[in-house]
Amino acid sequence: MAAVETFTPDFKTDPYWWEASPRPDLPETALPKSVDVLVVGSGYTGLNAALVTARGGRSTLVLEKDRVGEGCSTRNGGQISTSVKPSFAELSKRHGPDTARAILMDGREALRWIGDFTRDEGIDCGFAVCGRFHAAHSPNAFEVMARDAKQQTPGLEVEFDVVPRAEQHAEIGTDAYHGGIVLKRHAVLDPGRYHAGLLARVRAAGVALAERCPATGIERDGKGFVVVTPRGRIAAREVVIATNGYTGAVTPWLRRRVIPIGSYVIATEPMPRETMQAVIPRDRIVSDTRKVVYYYRLSPDGTRMIFGGRVSHAETDPRVSGPLLRAEMARLFPQLEKTRISHSWMGFVGYTFDTLAHTGSHDGMHYAMGYCGSGVSMASYLGMRTGQKVLGLKEGRTGFDAARFQTRPLYTGNPWFLAASVRYYRWLDARS
Repeated sequence: MAAVETFTPDFKTDPYWWEASPRPDLPETALPKSVDVLVVGSGYTGLNAALVTARGGRSTLVLEKDRVGEGCSTRNGGQISTSVKPSFAELSKRHGPDTARAILMDGREALRWIGDFTRDEGIDCGFAVCGRFHAAHSPNAFEVMARDAKQQTPGLEVEFDVVPRAEQHAEIGTDAYHGGIVLKRHAVLDPGRYHAGLLARVRAAGVALAERCPATGIERDGKGFVVVTPRGRIAAREVVIATNGYTGAVTPWLRRRVIPIGSYVIATEPMPRETMQAVIPRDRIVSDTRKVVYYYRLSPDGTRMIFGGRVSHAETDPRVSGPLLRAEMARLFPQLEKTRISHSWMGFVGYTFDTLAHTGSHDGMHYAMGYCGSGVSMASYLGMRTGQKVLGLKEGRTGFDAARFQTRPLYTGNPWFLAASVRYYRWLDARS
């Protein structure tokens, strides 16, 4: 029997989303000598902050070290949740019940806000409230999630349905799980089209963008800053750092607090719509209860599986991660074992030591980052709130502002502990 081919003849290591939304090549223009607001980073955080400041009458420049939108804003799975991982009990223990409630309410507001924002701005990105099937990888995991779902904190309830294993085929075409819950308000979009639409609004608002132009130094200058780039120095009254998983040496305090972790994704070749409907009958987004999580969904046209997760201890090449993800996909869905990969890619998400996003200011610079793999709505929302802070608007403050941004001794931005951590979490997954 001939071996099944892994890759299609036209296989690419670019994100699948770039097929419908190719990366723009923006014309190079002269940098301004000074601006009111300079934003470092052109992902969801940076562009939403820039949109608010420009519409608020501030001259705004966005710097990007690669092409605009090159990072994880166009490399993610397009899944949208409330974006807050710790529970109310965990957050209350750390920060007190008032801050815990404020953080969780911001998570719910971020989910609501992005739907309103894409609708009001007319951004055609396939946004839909489709619901999430959160699958239990073990019987114990199902019991825990079902119990927790039924014991929600008053005032912080979310809509859900408990799906026992005997009924899970209505949600997912596999016997590999042990039931799950449906989170009804979770949503989906095409991340490439969303970024493209957001970029168009930013440009229409008069924001200047300079790609392939990194910030190589940031110096205090009186009440403002001087930002150094390979193309010259720029004076800025306000600076916003929006680099998340790509935070570098130019901001060492932030770099010590963000852990870059590679997340790997594949897209399959097109398959008959009825085949894919048998895999995810209700076209929901899917994740599971593993600590080393898998997340997946159908493509916007319903003909491909978009399957993501972490399959190696250390960072690796998408040509290596692709077959490993395909093997995991086929383990869950044997009916897809002969399906080839058309795209395999990766991007760096920004984790934090307390698994919580953070926003605030340090040394006079504003920042928002650390979305822990759930950043589509939260990065956009905190970018918007950061823009409001720059404008001096009180509504810019969020529950996240009260949480101290932690680091650890000996950590300077290189996650030397990552491989050991992944092994440990896989061990926990096997035991839970």
